[in-house]
Amino acid sequence: MSEKPYFVHESSYVDEPCQIGEGTKIWHFSHVMSDCVIGKGCNIGQNVMISPGVRVGDNCKIQNNVSLYTGVILEDDVFCGPSMVFTNVVNPRSEVVRRDEYKRTLVRRGASIGANATIVCGVTIGTYAFVGAGSVVARDVPDFALVVGSPARNTGWMCRCGIKLDVSGAKVHCHTCATDYVLHEGVLSFAEPAG
Repeated sequence: MSEKPYFVHESSYVDEPCQIGEGTKIWHFSHVMSDCVIGKGCNIGQNVMISPGVRVGDNCKIQNNVSLYTGVILEDDVFCGPSMVFTNVVNPRSEVVRRDEYKRTLVRRGASIGANATIVCGVTIGTYAFVGAGSVVARDVPDFALVVGSPARNTGWMCRCGIKLDVSGAKVHCHTCATDYVLHEGVLSFAEPAG
């Protein structure tokens, strides 16, 4: 019997069937439920629960005490900080079964979600967006946006390298990694290469 190309700590459970990519590590007391797809090179911390049907891209970092409920989709390179929370039903009641009402929550490539943040189901967190610790996100977050507070509000823009950008006009330049952006009508995007 060949060795699996990923690591699962002996205290964790992985239900079959599911798909786990090469080099992924699942640490202590975690539970990966059936029909999940987890990409390559992910790091899944202690006490993480991943519900049936969840999709996790490559190189995601899911810190301790995070639950990914059915309906959550993480694209590549997403960071989920310690004890942050996803929901999957807008109006839960213990006595009312709402499994057919689970909402999709999409976290786009490279986004970071800070510790203890709450993401209300049905939203999309944009590419390389940054959700501050303790924030409550109840509406879509634009690409590269820095959102903080409860409810979370856009307070600035973040570079893909994780540095807050100094935005003083339509053309924006990261002084750390030299990436150029354009801000147009409240939307930040990569600048088109010259040529």
